[in-house]
Formats: sequence, structure tokens, C-alpha cells
Amino acid sequence: MKKSEATRLNILQKAFELIYVKGYKTTSVDEIIATTQVTKGAFYYHFKTKDEMGLAIINELLKTNFRSTFIEPLENTDHPLESIYQLVYGILMENELLKVEYGCPTSNLTQEMAPWHMDFTRALNELAERWENAMITCIENGKKKGSIKEHVDAKEIAVFVMSGYWGVRNLGKLENSKSVYLIYLKGLKNYFNSLE
Repeated sequence: MKKSEATRLNILQKAFELIYVKGYKTTSVDEIIATTQVTKGAFYYHFKTKDEMGLAIINELLKTNFRSTFIEPLENTDHPLESIYQLVYGILMENELLKVEYGCPTSNLTQEMAPWHMDFTRALNELAERWENAMITCIENGKKKGSIKEHVDAKEIAVFVMSGYWGVRNLGKLENSKSVYLIYLKGLKNYFNSLE
């Protein structure tokens, strides 16, 4: 990796960490510069604006991690509902990068930026659609193999899982506790059991 590429990646990673903790709007470019220890000129060499950097965080950091965390576990599985459940369980209960007190970075950016910035809306919607489509494909494959009832609406399940995940992340932030995650996971497991 070239020095300029390493500098850009460092800016994105440190900015992401600050934004995850403080929020996008309340994190200033000056704070990012101080944390990364780059010059203002170096920051603006890589990003013309803070919003350009924010979009790069989504497109260059989140999308890559999102694929490995939210999509790949659902590919080529013989037990789709169990795979979806284990994915959500792992993200909520075992993922050390996502802190209960800060919620879900994608959900946070969606709440903070989607109503005001169409480029953010498009980029974040693409992430959500990828997860939704991965779950739909996984569930449809399960229906074909007979592990899920034929009448089940795959999109309905995907939207239910996603909205529950993002909602419980916000409840976790409010309570600063994973105990609410366990309640959601129990309900999710019971719901999935009714579909098999």
C-alpha cells in the first residue's frame, strides 16, 4: 500500500471510530485531523468535504465489512433460519467491534443523515438492500429444499429481522445493556420455529 493510500485509509478508520462514538454531525473535521495527526492539507487532498469522506466510509469501509458480516454467512446454507438467527446473535452478543452503548453504525448514519443527504440515503439503502436480498435468497432456497414452509413470505421475514435488529440496537443504546438483545433473540427464535 502506498503512503497516500495508507494515509487515506487511516483517516477513514479514525473518522469512523469518532463518528461511531460521537455521531456524524457532531464530529468535526478538526477532530478527525487531530485524531489522525494529518495536516489539514493532507485531509483535503484526500477528501474535498466532510461529506465526501463520510460517503467513503460507507463505500470503502462499511460495505466491505458488511459483506463479510451480513451477507457471506447466509450464502450456501442448508439451514437458512438458523443461519439468519446465528448471524444476528453473533452481531448482537459476540461482535466486539459493535458496542451496545453506540448501537449500529449503519443505523446511526441512516437516522442522522438519510433524511438530509440523498447520497448518504442511496449508499445506506444499498447496504440495507444487500442484507435484505441475501436473507430473501437464503429463505427462498430453504423453501425450495423444504426446510421452511412454502407459504412463508421471504421479504416479510427479511424486513421483520432487519427492523427488529435496528430497533433493538437503539433500545440497547437507551438501556446501555445487552439484556434487551436477549429478549429480542428469544422472540426471533420463537418466530423462526413457527416457520419451519
